[in-house]
Amino acid sequence: MTEIENDIPLPPESGGGFFGDAPVQSPAPSLESDDLAEPEKVLPPKDDVYRVLARKYRPRSFEDLIGQDTLVRILRRAFSLQRVAHAFMLTGVRGVGKTTTARIIARALNCVGVDGKGGPTADPCGVCPNCTAILADRHPDVLEMDAASRTGVDDVREIIEATRFRPMQGRMKVFIIDEVHMLSRNAFNALLKTLEEPPAQVTFIFATTELRKVPVTVLSRCQRFDLRRVPQVQLQEHFDRIARKEGAVLSTDALALIARAADGSVRDGLSLLDQAIAQGAADSQSVSDMLGLADRGLVFDLLEALMAGRVADALALTDQAYARGADLGVLLTDVLDLVHLVSRLKAVPALRETRELPEAERVRGGALADRLSVSVLGRTWQMLLKGIGEVEQAPDRRQAAEMILIRLCHAALLPTPDRLIRQLTESAPEGGGSGRVGSGGSAGGASSHGAPGGPSASTQRVDAPSQGYDQGPRAQSSSSTGAPLKLVANGGQVIDPHYAGQRVPEPAPTQRPVAVEASASEAVPSEPSQASHSDAASEDAAPLPPRTWREMVALARGREPLLHGMLRNAVHVVRFAPPVVEIRSDDPKARVERSLQALLDHLFPKAWRVSTSTEEGEPTLDEQGAEIVALNQAEVESHPLVQAILMAFPGAKIGEVQDHGLDDYGLPPEEVTSLVDNEPPDLEFAPLDADLLDEDDIY
Repeated sequence: MTEIENDIPLPPESGGGFFGDAPVQSPAPSLESDDLAEPEKVLPPKDDVYRVLARKYRPRSFEDLIGQDTLVRILRRAFSLQRVAHAFMLTGVRGVGKTTTARIIARALNCVGVDGKGGPTADPCGVCPNCTAILADRHPDVLEMDAASRTGVDDVREIIEATRFRPMQGRMKVFIIDEVHMLSRNAFNALLKTLEEPPAQVTFIFATTELRKVPVTVLSRCQRFDLRRVPQVQLQEHFDRIARKEGAVLSTDALALIARAADGSVRDGLSLLDQAIAQGAADSQSVSDMLGLADRGLVFDLLEALMAGRVADALALTDQAYARGADLGVLLTDVLDLVHLVSRLKAVPALRETRELPEAERVRGGALADRLSVSVLGRTWQMLLKGIGEVEQAPDRRQAAEMILIRLCHAALLPTPDRLIRQLTESAPEGGGSGRVGSGGSAGGASSHGAPGGPSASTQRVDAPSQGYDQGPRAQSSSSTGAPLKLVANGGQVIDPHYAGQRVPEPAPTQRPVAVEASASEAVPSEPSQASHSDAASEDAAPLPPRTWREMVALARGREPLLHGMLRNAVHVVRFAPPVVEIRSDDPKARVERSLQALLDHLFPKAWRVSTSTEEGEPTLDEQGAEIVALNQAEVESHPLVQAILMAFPGAKIGEVQDHGLDDYGLPPEEVTSLVDNEPPDLEFAPLDADLLDEDDIY
């Protein structure tokens, strides 16, 4: 064993001993030995150790927090009034300063000032022993726990036990629990009592990104603060200041890209800024390459090519982005983001004058907003949103993305709905009535089942969307007589084959839609339903006697909902001859006649008699309404304009056909002549002092 490897130090060659004044000198290593001593590794001073920007520039006081003005104002006011809560709940997205705020509160509670005599303050000094220890994460009274890794009830019990002891060094014991929503249900329950009535020297500070997962019993015991996303402009200015302190100069566009990618998170943005400085990415092109994003100008060029239908240009731009390493799925997301930006500029023109957007986006985005309509932007948004999902599921992301772009270019070349309807209307053969439909002139001209003069499906109108895709003024129908027929789909929305089954809002009331009108001879003004007679009467103390079976069924609506459903769905009227009503029920065990008799006796004591019959009777009200709907549907399907639309767009389907002239049961208005059979008509008598008429005056 060589001397250098010997653990026992050798005595010095001259003077002193182990405890002498002369320093101990180690002998030189033997050159004959193969084991040469390695040079001692000297660690750099602590100040020279590199720290990432997110840690180096972590806020140390409330003044350093950015984007949280409301939180800072409330906490400052609370410290000035000495009304600091015993528990705080800090919530917000990642990287907005939840844990940092918790540490600032801990310093504010334990700061003793420069002279050591200070109390709780919103402006901690940063130089007292408590402040320096908390900044160094070594204060014995400020305990941090990560609930993501310590979720059990035993971990919470350790905290509860620690609350029983007084602080060792500081004024307050502060427990900071990060990601508190990860605690188990039993752990939350174990914490409730201590959280509600903690010792006077204990403060709890919770931080979470999933507030909805925290039990309300815990939330009710805490003061809640929602930390907001930091605005993009404020992030950009903050990153610029830090970059200059680090000796780096980044362009405005590069900082804007980093701020946009941060999505309101300061920590995420500082991590990206750190990466950009390390790579020397000073311009927007370098930052785009670092982030794997397509250049913003290329995204604008791509959207313009898509809206113009230039497939070759769109694919060429896609090849450029792919060659530079951009993910085409991310490229589609960038186009989706740009569509949202253009839609905002169109909806809120004042955004073109703000500093929230770079100048290039304000200028080019404003130009696109002026050229594109809301319907085109909405259609593009829906197609891109669906396309991004297809890209994620496709075996080849590039092929799927290119197919989405080709689909968008093809959709841009399709005619607008209003222009298509105008062309179809103008090209309709005059022998067929120029798009007019009569009740007896075509196969679909069957009239509605009901009284003569009732509205039919032919007395409706096919509406087109109120706005085109910047194609000029819309055509207007020259004839405006007749009740409108409205072709709708998916719950009252106008069908638009251009949207491939998607819904389009109906035109505004002030705009005149393109329409196919019925002839003037068949125009029937809409009449109120006779069932409204009983509805209005139901609000009075003494309702009017029903004149028809439909009015008798309407009496049960609102009074006896279950009976009303049975009467309209499963009861056939055999004879309605007031005051006698004969009915047949599909479910004899339900005893519908007893329920109906009880209702009539309540409303009209001893005035009606309900009996059952075995005869077939009339169809139920719902069956009659279904027959009317089928007739209207067949009539609409036979409409020449509808047939032309279905031929032009094979994927289009006819939805629900609405006839606003029908009542709540889907039936046309009833014609009621008298209340009782063979009752003489109502006569109006002259006053007693009236002069008698001569026979000549009568004729």
